[in-house]
Amino acid sequence: MDSVVKHYTRGDVTVIWKSALCQHSTICWKGLGEVFNPKISPWINMDGAEAERIIEQVKKCPSGALSLEIKEQ
Repeated sequence: MDSVVKHYTRGDVTVIWKSALCQHSTICWKGLGEVFNPKISPWINMDGAEAERIIEQVKKCPSGALSLEIKEQ
């Protein structure tokens, strides 16, 4: 399987998804389905929740497939 890296940005927050690391634990979409929905494309909707909620959910990713880039202001 080829590794895919995608970036999803809103404002100063970027969620980075690395497909090769994903273990499909379902923690992301069960915890914040308004943002993470594998049944639609793109599967990450950065407008689905406030940045703080997205950041907290990404931090729960057990494999590191989801990570963050936050621009300093």
